[in-house]
Amino acid sequence: MKSKFTYIFIATLLLTLSACYYDHEEVLYGAGSNQPCTDSIGTVSYAQKVVPILRTSCYGCHSGSFPSGNQLMGTYTADKSMAQSGKLYGTISHAGGYSPMPKGAAKLSNCQIATIKKWVDAGMLNN
Repeated sequence: MKSKFTYIFIATLLLTLSACYYDHEEVLYGAGSNQPCTDSIGTVSYAQKVVPILRTSCYGCHSGSFPSGNQLMGTYTADKSMAQSGKLYGTISHAGGYSPMPKGAAKLSNCQIATIKKWVDAGMLNN
């Protein structure tokens, strides 16, 4: 009986410890951390590349009647205004003097940040 209890205890302990092991790269280091960044190559399309990133990471809090931090986003004009002021890139890159965004979530991947930077550096075209 003691031997059976020992085996059950060891099996339970191993299952418990293995359930606590957390090594998913995309969760630990952000999505696509080791993936080559192709989104920032060539001309970056606002509609096809920038909006999906902002929709996923920004618009949920920074749109509607009462946008968080009184920073409205969700239209080309509003997004361009944030980009022109330097707030968009400063916050997503976690630069000093800016509130790191998205708040309460993982930092955007290096590829996503590079894509937005490329759009900003190219003149923030509505394309």
